[in-house]
Amino acid sequence: MRYGVSGSGFGNGGTDGGLGDEWGVRAARSRALAVLRVRGRALGAAILPAAVAVVLYAGEVTGHFTGTGWATARVITTVLAVVVLLAAAAVALVVSRARPAVTPTVELTETAAPDLHRLVRDLADRLDVPAPSAIALTPDCDSWLEDRSHRAHGRAAVPAGAGPVLVIGSPFLWWMRVGELRAVLAPVVAGTGPSADPDIAAARRFVRGLDAAVAVPDEPGLDPLRRFGARGVGRVARLLLRACGNHAAEMERGVAAAGSERAQAVDQETRIVAQEQVGLAYAGWDRLLTRVALPAWRMGRWPSRLDAGVVSALTELSRRDRLAEGFSSRLGERPACDLLEEPGAVDEAASLLAARLFHGGPAEAGPDWAPVDWSRYPEEVVDRKWRADAARLHDVLDRLSTAADPEAPEAPTLTRVLTHLTAPQDRPSTPPAPPEDDDLPVVPPGAEAAAEARAEAPAHARPEHLAAEEEDGHETEGRDEQEHEAEIDAEDEDDVRNPAADALAAALSAQVAREDAEREARAAAGATAGAASGAAFTGPDGPWPLAPLLPPRTGRDLLADHVTALVCCAAVDTTGAVPGLDWLDGPALLVDGARAADLGPRVLALVEEGDPAPLRAWLSTTGVRPEKPVRLL
Repeated sequence: MRYGVSGSGFGNGGTDGGLGDEWGVRAARSRALAVLRVRGRALGAAILPAAVAVVLYAGEVTGHFTGTGWATARVITTVLAVVVLLAAAAVALVVSRARPAVTPTVELTETAAPDLHRLVRDLADRLDVPAPSAIALTPDCDSWLEDRSHRAHGRAAVPAGAGPVLVIGSPFLWWMRVGELRAVLAPVVAGTGPSADPDIAAARRFVRGLDAAVAVPDEPGLDPLRRFGARGVGRVARLLLRACGNHAAEMERGVAAAGSERAQAVDQETRIVAQEQVGLAYAGWDRLLTRVALPAWRMGRWPSRLDAGVVSALTELSRRDRLAEGFSSRLGERPACDLLEEPGAVDEAASLLAARLFHGGPAEAGPDWAPVDWSRYPEEVVDRKWRADAARLHDVLDRLSTAADPEAPEAPTLTRVLTHLTAPQDRPSTPPAPPEDDDLPVVPPGAEAAAEARAEAPAHARPEHLAAEEEDGHETEGRDEQEHEAEIDAEDEDDVRNPAADALAAALSAQVAREDAEREARAAAGATAGAASGAAFTGPDGPWPLAPLLPPRTGRDLLADHVTALVCCAAVDTTGAVPGLDWLDGPALLVDGARAADLGPRVLALVEEGDPAPLRAWLSTTGVRPEKPVRLL
């Protein structure tokens, strides 16, 4: 369970109205007592039937409750008390034994990072709070405290009463300087003080146990009877969570306010700069994962130096963004990764963990899941990705052409795609001529005058404002109809603008969807097997869920990506172009040492409008031979 002050929310101190950290702790303790009162009421409700039964039996002994009616009441109350006590014992047992979720991390022992441990201890001494019991890294731009004292955590558990574990985002260590990291961690480490309060600690244990009990019915390996009982326990746990949820949230806000207020006295000059670096690190990390790491993961490769890559990505971002000017000058100061004994080994472990968390990759390297160095990335990832996309595009074209003409196999050339996507030019460019006078319907003499007279008569019969409103309504309705017809015409024009591209995009989307479904099925099977053996990551709802890095793409987006990949393959095969790596945009084509940034709009003109002229001009200028077959994967 995460709690304390998050690194990404750093710098929110002073919002408590200047009441100080004593007020924050007092507010947190008050809410913790409210949570414990919910637990006390639940316990009281569980023992209430037993207490009533004891009173009835005492009345029988003293001679006050005698007779058949009292005897029946004692029997009913006794049975009810036994049932309620057994149910309460089952709930308490499940809550106490349920395993709270633990964030997957890379552990940093004292031997692996002595300087970092020393920095954290010195920071705790300055803040006058207990030091965290351990330090771990997570492949995320955030920092928090996490309680791992539960015995069900196994090897990841820390001794009871030893304090929470400090979890640090690994990109912070590589991008931030030592002073900036200290300023970011100050409000987080300050949260260990309230964590030592007995009431707050007890309330947190109770909430963590309820949260873990809710997920027990979804655990694999339960027989039907145990799963039925676990569902009943889960309902009770949800009821108690709803009763104390608001108090628990306010308790954590009080702890955060106390930690932030206490940290105000630490490194005040670097707090603003450090806060800016948190946002910048998040932006660069997101681009690195989605644009650079994800293509490699899909090719069965995982970059082994992601955190080192984030430095290159953020440096490039600082160079391109004039608002980030001056950030790169910080690189002359001591980086926080120098606090580690072996930064390369820690970076590799964090990179593999990121691949497992965000893509569901295996836990160990293998033939189909190998690490890749940044120097080998263009050859092992970019070139293979382009050729795999080109092969998929031609495979879909082969199936479409076979359905239309079984005796028309074609070589995998760029010319074939250009011809297929070129829009036909035989559509009428002028609107149809108006009908001749002979084609118009015959109107009886005097009919038009009679209609006008009838329309004028009702207009005079109604009040002026009603007539004006009706006239305005007709005008508005007419304008709406015209606008609606224009939108329909525009949509129809867009739909038929390049029907060949639409058909190819639909077939390509179906093929990609099938491949993604197969990959997700393999990942799910591996996660299920790992969960059964205890080797997979598990969250509060079963196997750790994968975080989607990219939004779903449209069919035309997929088609444009595949056509671009084919163009890049043709450029590499027929010219001196080479695959390259852009730290912010991922795979890139380098022509004469420079990135071909003008290729995208030309491919879109072909896909969207069926116009091959811009792309053919680029091919001619670059020297690419579109008629030559490309080498596929």
